Amino acid sequence: MDTKLLAVDYPALHIFWTLLELFLWILWFFLLFKIITDIFRSHDLSGWGKAGWLVLVIILPLIGVLAYLIARGGSMGKRDVEQAQRSEAAFKAYIRDAAGTAPEGGSTAVGATGRGHVDDLARLADLKDRGAISDEEYQRAKDKLLT
Repeated sequence: MDTKLLAVDYPALHIFWTLLELFLWILWFFLLFKIITDIFRSHDLSGWGKAGWLVLVIILPLIGVLAYLIARGGSMGKRDVEQAQRSEAAFKAYIRDAAGTAPEGGSTAVGATGRGHVDDLARLADLKDRGAISDEEYQRAKDKLLT
């Protein structure tokens, strides 16, 4: 009965190579899914253009992904930024709606005092986002407003 240890049969270089291959597969699938979502998110492609890119990426993945990155890779970042801006605008609109304030001084059911606090908090958040105040200053001012 001959029993061998796994470490003897599988040297460290093989372990490193296996982990590298696993990492590259994960990276490849991330890139593939990123490109597929970008194809569907793109508003400047027609339906046939989206279908063509999708078929190319699925049938010939290496050539399709590389061709997509060469042809449309520069605008992928712009579409990501636009999507983030739309999400942020929707989130801010939801917050304004939940707080009962209007975006440009419209009348709401909430009294002026509640609206003033929400506006002050929004201004503080804007100052923090622009880097005009630090996180500590933001937190102190927010605590002061809420107490």
